[in-house]
Amino acid sequence: MRDALGEVLPVEGEPDALHRLVRALTAGTADPADPLCAAHLHTPPLAVATAADLAASALNPSLDSWDQAPAASALEALVTRALAAEVHAVDALVTTGGTESNQLALLLAREAQRQAQGHGAIRLVCGENAHHSLPRAAWLLGLPEPVTIPTPAGTLDPAALDDALTQLQGPLLVAATAGTTDAGLIDPLPEIAELCEAHGARLHIDAAYGGGLLFSDRRRAQLDGLTRAHTITLDLHKLGWQPVAAGLLAVRDQADLAALRHQADYLNADDDTEAGLPDLLGRSARTTRRPDILKIAVTLKTLGRTGLGALVDQVCDLAQEFAALIETHPGFELYDRPTISTVLFRPAGASDDTVAAVRRQLLHDGRAVIGRAALDGCRWLKATLLNPHTRPGDLTALLKLVELAQHPHP
Repeated sequence: MRDALGEVLPVEGEPDALHRLVRALTAGTADPADPLCAAHLHTPPLAVATAADLAASALNPSLDSWDQAPAASALEALVTRALAAEVHAVDALVTTGGTESNQLALLLAREAQRQAQGHGAIRLVCGENAHHSLPRAAWLLGLPEPVTIPTPAGTLDPAALDDALTQLQGPLLVAATAGTTDAGLIDPLPEIAELCEAHGARLHIDAAYGGGLLFSDRRRAQLDGLTRAHTITLDLHKLGWQPVAAGLLAVRDQADLAALRHQADYLNADDDTEAGLPDLLGRSARTTRRPDILKIAVTLKTLGRTGLGALVDQVCDLAQEFAALIETHPGFELYDRPTISTVLFRPAGASDDTVAAVRRQLLHDGRAVIGRAALDGCRWLKATLLNPHTRPGDLTALLKLVELAQHPHP
């Protein structure tokens, strides 16, 4: 890339810069459309979503005031409310992804507690399996030190949560996870919701990964209990196949959004809002926002629930096939049957250092991009299967590559 870029800001422009830099970026990119690029929650984007994203960039509306984006703001209102209804919420905010959604969820919880004039700052309670953005958001927002509950089995234990909620004082926010980043596990959401209601705690569910199961008639029951949360993180650049970014935060109580209200005369003057012009500043903690809702709307309309559900089922079924392949292979050990589309495995008898070295070797050789996870005191290789074009033969090839990396020929 250094050679392709050369001088960053030359005195005279270079007409071939677009061609040269795009080629260099392409050559050095981990391509999520490659069947053996399976390390992270990183999907190959749908063609219709990519085309819509290009149109959004060309038109360049900014959703910080209605006069800059009248059609985009109307589209956002229609689509976000329809998606919110999927989880029995009243509205949803467009975000840059799970991290921003989780931070907004904690912000709204903090402000709802203040509005209620309760005593003490709200405190986050989450499992060790929670996404790193949650305790980080608590720190950024000046909340008390989070209470972290051990999750030795990978999910939040209702009994341990009950004990914690019984012992803790003051207002509490419980964060559960529907699709952990390490193994794709789903916390027992109905039991957690029951405990939150019994103890008077607010509930946030991070479904950035697992939320896509809502599109599948076969799998949406895995998310039972999701609709009982006060706020829900969703992320369609995972099981929605959108170009980044395509995050959402669904909100059950419209009053919670009052915390985001902000007035700037040049964007949402009182007389304009009184005249009926929509106030967009209360839709985000950001000011300038691109119309990410367009690609989402195009995708939902083009594929429909059936089309998206079929893609979800396809990658989840593929994960089950891969797990079965590993189970019957004498050279590998399977962590467990996948809950969504993440499969953890390791060479049988390999040390943690060997597992780490195999992953790096495949990455450096440009042969495969697979992830890593630490569970049950062991280091595992992680295949996050989100590419609908991946075939069983690709997975057989992946295991062969791992074998070769573990025992390279002299």
